[in-house]
Amino acid sequence: MDSTKLSPVFEPIRRSWPAATRQIASDPPTITAVAVYFSRAGAPMYAHEKVTLSAVAESIARLSGYRYAGIFDANKHSTGDIFFVPDDTLLLDEARSLGIQSPCQLYGAVVPYPFAKTKAITHWLISAHAAQPRGWSATFAENVSNAVLPGYTTFSADDALTAATRLLSYGAIRVKEPLGDGGHGQTVVSTIAELSAFLETCPSEKIVCHGLVLEANLRPVTTRSVGCTMVGDRAIAYHGTQRSVTNNHGLSVYGGSHLVCVRGGWAELEDLPMDPQTRLAVAQARTYDRSSVHFPGFLASRRNYDVGQGLDTRGQWRSGVLEASWRSGGASTAELAALTAFAQDSALQVVEATSVKRFGRLCKPPPGAVIHFEGDDPEEGPLLRYTMVTRALRHVA
Repeated sequence: MDSTKLSPVFEPIRRSWPAATRQIASDPPTITAVAVYFSRAGAPMYAHEKVTLSAVAESIARLSGYRYAGIFDANKHSTGDIFFVPDDTLLLDEARSLGIQSPCQLYGAVVPYPFAKTKAITHWLISAHAAQPRGWSATFAENVSNAVLPGYTTFSADDALTAATRLLSYGAIRVKEPLGDGGHGQTVVSTIAELSAFLETCPSEKIVCHGLVLEANLRPVTTRSVGCTMVGDRAIAYHGTQRSVTNNHGLSVYGGSHLVCVRGGWAELEDLPMDPQTRLAVAQARTYDRSSVHFPGFLASRRNYDVGQGLDTRGQWRSGVLEASWRSGGASTAELAALTAFAQDSALQVVEATSVKRFGRLCKPPPGAVIHFEGDDPEEGPLLRYTMVTRALRHVA
């Protein structure tokens, strides 16, 4: 392998692109601008997340040669002219109101039901007659069952207790609130009594509306990122690892991702050399990704999957997809850095890029880092977010 020096990550690219790499249809010809879009059902965002989302949209604009239009305003913008960068996975009716009919029109995804954009879809129900939301896909849960950890999704407290009774044979259980992200909204329980105490603090209407995920707890655990991203006619696929950090409140949270990115799609990713654990993670992510067709109207330009690998409480090594991220997320700036690097140099085959989130006041970015946020977040406190390309390869051994 030999390396090459790169231009700064988010600099404007050369407007040439080899025909051999045009694996995905071009953007609709009417698009002229990129805009951030705050969805109707999107969760509140921290200040640093809003700033980073804007950085993602700006980099997509430079990559595509479009104008950056800021935050979408229906009174100022024509939907047919806009490439959307939503804060969350969009529901089908909202996407249609924006004129989105193709993954070439957004950086993110579209799903038909609210639960389908959360980790609730990852596991099956305790039975075919269990409480479930409209549109629930038993076929999806069945198809991914060998690609995920032992677990259940429940939509009632009684079902959660039944699920826990079955899962405690694997040891401790991780209980997840489907709307939680970045490590938030998770509790580990080891007994039915502990789960009962947790359920007393969790409103029943919240469980009915959003569900509750229970799965085997892994400790220690390595979380891998596996995905495929396209922007217009440019595509990458990648594998990588996530890091956890302690935030300013003393909690362990997501702290960034290191990605190994290849030009192209899933097939090109599978051609890369990788260790058996990584190859298994890629195979499981692909199984999860293929199963998304069971949600009518689903489309996505960003397909990111978290895969957990480690030991359960009984000492058995396990691997499985934890959840999908079909919207702009923590690894997005690294994805865009790789896409930009490939666009700047058509000879590159593999790019390694890292997104980093650090908490505290003594943070100093390394040379060459592209800073997205540096300062005090009103809720999160002092933190630093940056991205950098760490290696670029013209040949793969």
